[in-house]
Amino acid sequence: MAGAAVVLLVIAGLAWFLPARWAAAWLAPRLHGVRLEQVQGTLWDGRAGRVLTSGGQVLGQLQWRLSRRAMLGDVRLRIALAGPALDVDGELHRQSADRLAWHDVHLQLNPALLAPSLTTPFGQPRGTLAVQMPSAVLQGGWPLQLQAQVQWHDAGLRTHNGEVALGNLQFAADGENGMIRTLMHDDGHGPLALAGQLDASPLGWRLDATLRPRNGDPALRQWLASLGRPSADGTLHLQRSGGLAAALPGARAR
Repeated sequence: MAGAAVVLLVIAGLAWFLPARWAAAWLAPRLHGVRLEQVQGTLWDGRAGRVLTSGGQVLGQLQWRLSRRAMLGDVRLRIALAGPALDVDGELHRQSADRLAWHDVHLQLNPALLAPSLTTPFGQPRGTLAVQMPSAVLQGGWPLQLQAQVQWHDAGLRTHNGEVALGNLQFAADGENGMIRTLMHDDGHGPLALAGQLDASPLGWRLDATLRPRNGDPALRQWLASLGRPSADGTLHLQRSGGLAAALPGARAR
C-alpha cells in the first residue's frame, strides 16, 4: 500500500506540473481537426500562439485556465480566444459526461471571414455578430437552459442577386427545459423593420416574423419578394416551421 501511495503521489505530481504541449498532443485526436501550435505553459495555465482549423485557417491565439479540481472530476475551464474573425471568452463547467454549462460568455465573430462559404436559406451572412451569454446549459449539444443577447451589426446578406443591407438587428433568447424562445427586432433606423419570434425545441421549430422595407432599396424588396408575397407597401409576414411544429395548427412550412 505504501508503494501504491508513492506511485499515486508521483502521478499527481506529474499531472500538477504537466507541460501544456504534452496535453495538447494528447488532446489532438479529440479536437476534430483543430490544431494548437506554439503551445506554452502548463495543462492548468497555458496558451497557444496559433489555433488553426482543419483547413489551415488561423483562428487566433488561445489562453486557458483549468481548475486543478479537474483531478477530482470537477472540470472548470476558462478560455479566451482572440483572432481576426473570432473573439470568445467564457467559462465552461462540465456537469456530467453529456451536460455542459457555460457562464459569462462574450463572443464576437465575422461570419464572412470565419466561414466564407457559409450559406443559409436566406443568403450568405455579412456583418459582425456580438453575443453576450450569461448562462447556458447544454445536454447532447442542445440548450436546456439559455440566456443570450445577440447584436448583428451592419447586417447583410449576399444573395444570387447581389448584396442586401439589413441594418442593425437584435435578438434575445431565453429558454428553460429545452424550450427556447428568441425575440428579434431591428434598431428602428435601418433599411429593414423587423419584429418576430422563433420558438425551438428538440422536436421542432416555428418562426413568425414581420419584415418591412423602410426605403425603396430594390435589392431589399427583391429579397423580400423571394421569401414570400409582400403586401402593397412591401410588408412580408414570414412564417416557417419544421419538425413536429410543422404539424401544429397555423404552421406553414416551405
